[in-house]
Amino acid sequence: MPMREALAPGRHVSLPTRRSALRWAFAVGLSACLPPALSACTGGDRPENLVVAGGEPGGFYLEFSTLLAAALERHGVAGHARAVATGGSLDNIAELRSGRADFAVALADAASQAGGDGAEIAAIGKVYENYVHCVVRKDSGIRDISGLAGRRVAVGQPGSGTSLTTPRLLEAAGLGTSADAAPPSAGTAAVEHLGLNDGIAALKAGTVDALFWSGGVPTAAIASAQQDVALGLLDLSALLPELRRRYGGMYDRVLIPEGSYPGIPAVWTVGAPNLLLCRRDLDAATVERTVQLLVHNAGELIPQSTLGVQFLSAESLINTAGIPLHPAAAEAYRTLHG
Repeated sequence: MPMREALAPGRHVSLPTRRSALRWAFAVGLSACLPPALSACTGGDRPENLVVAGGEPGGFYLEFSTLLAAALERHGVAGHARAVATGGSLDNIAELRSGRADFAVALADAASQAGGDGAEIAAIGKVYENYVHCVVRKDSGIRDISGLAGRRVAVGQPGSGTSLTTPRLLEAAGLGTSADAAPPSAGTAAVEHLGLNDGIAALKAGTVDALFWSGGVPTAAIASAQQDVALGLLDLSALLPELRRRYGGMYDRVLIPEGSYPGIPAVWTVGAPNLLLCRRDLDAATVERTVQLLVHNAGELIPQSTLGVQFLSAESLINTAGIPLHPAAAEAYRTLHG
């Protein structure tokens, strides 16, 4: 994988035949959608540097962002581009607003919560579906989310999209939360603000009983952890009606397929659109060329760890869950769709 920044080591799970089919589908289905203008980029009409705010090492965000940065540079959208590690969606949006990043990968619910109303933040497109994982040890005896009552739960590090989504899930399940060190009371889960890697370490050590993580399938760090401890995933899909009642239609019922993680059967869960964002003042030419990159070169942006169950398509790119498109992106998609 052409990474410019080292990722945490993880056991990559891939299906070469499916990946080859996906790349073929991209080449055949998308190559004629927009006029091939990327080759026209020159040093005088492109930014010298672009920064993509990614996520935690071992997670899908940073893998995708690193591939995107490499493609932005390789195809001449910018002279140089790099991905940076962050805590996740909320951190990424803060990096974007501060001007420290030009692009940010973020969950739609995080973008909405952060005020993605068109005033500052705009979407380039929906880049893939995010899958909420509720990971438990197989020997824990926890079979559904109600079993988290009286347990300790890692809910994502501050600044991550997971830290926003997890409390919503627990509330939808009728569970209270407590951050106290004392054992949680009946009907309450004790929450710890741990990210992916610290949460996995705590789960393996037995200091938390469950880990929530929102990312692609499979997440390399979770797949790697299975080499040390038998893990399971909880079905969260029953929470979807209550989530939609409270927060609208941005959440979906999605399937983590069998084989995503060795020894774990297929499980339904909650999904949320994952968006590529920018500031509304990002220049139109860079936005248009980035849209062209997403459409023409989508096959270059599939992390090696993915099973291909979430990927870019011309139709899905515009489904940004109510977050407004950048005007130049909207115009590019109008050209795309005629």
